[in-house]
Amino acid sequence: MPYISADVSKKLDKNQIDSLKSAFGQDITAIPGKTENYLMVRVTDDQEMRFAGSDDDCAMVSVELLGQCSKDACESLTDKICKSIENITGISGKRTYVKFRFVDIWGYNGFLF
Repeated sequence: MPYISADVSKKLDKNQIDSLKSAFGQDITAIPGKTENYLMVRVTDDQEMRFAGSDDDCAMVSVELLGQCSKDACESLTDKICKSIENITGISGKRTYVKFRFVDIWGYNGFLF
């Protein structure tokens, strides 16, 4: 049950948002057992954000996962997400944070996983 939420400081067009959603669908496979089949994605653009005291474009990405995964898998996903954001939006990986949250209980369609 992965969920990826990306807040970016710059205005994106529909094609960029759709491209990010598709890229995250591929990127999530860096986590063993995770696929796009249950992935939910939110992209919020044109946010007032500052990083390191600068108003240059930046991004904050939150990844939530049911269960745990290895640090290596998280690092691989971080690399993929940063590259996707840079390739699609032009926001540097050096101005992108990715945080992880692991969840023990996740509900869907009236039941719990």
